[in-house]
Amino acid sequence: MAEPVDRPETPLTTAMLKAFANPLRRRILRVFRTDGAVRAVDLAARLGEPANKISFHLRVLAEAGFIAERPELARDRRDRVWSAVMDGFNLGGAENPVPDQVLGDVVVQGLVDDHNERVRRLTAWASEYLSGATAEAHGTLSHDGLMLTSSEFVALLERLHQAIKEAEETHDPASGEESRFYEIDIIAADDRI
Repeated sequence: MAEPVDRPETPLTTAMLKAFANPLRRRILRVFRTDGAVRAVDLAARLGEPANKISFHLRVLAEAGFIAERPELARDRRDRVWSAVMDGFNLGGAENPVPDQVLGDVVVQGLVDDHNERVRRLTAWASEYLSGATAEAHGTLSHDGLMLTSSEFVALLERLHQAIKEAEETHDPASGEESRFYEIDIIAADDRI
């Protein structure tokens, strides 16, 4: 797997919001998370989309700064290999508001749609798991609640994100055990919204 291109966590620009709002582009970015570096033709086969359509979306993602071309991984001068910029992004907030609220709302709705699809897949699998039809664990759905101050909540989120980053850094693909890509959604809401 290719090493990600280094980029510190950054706020989303308007170009990034436009790129990330597209569901196919989010699917493409998920492939980068599992495969590292890919070619348009490989993405097209994996996603069941025409190669020219994938190439267009790769260019949009590159122009927005989500991916970068990796010529050192190409087989020849005509071969184009792309790698994701994996360091994440900051959607916005009080300290760093999104540059376009309408696009920000579209991105949030897209993330909600992606989350709902993961929940749908998880509940379909859970039914088989709970009935004993399969013993293989593919995910979990857990729920906790606790009283915290706002600063304690922020500290908890930082620790959760650090734990995820540490697990990613210590992952051993040579362990002999099959590796799978797990998508983790952390959803928290206080009792005032």
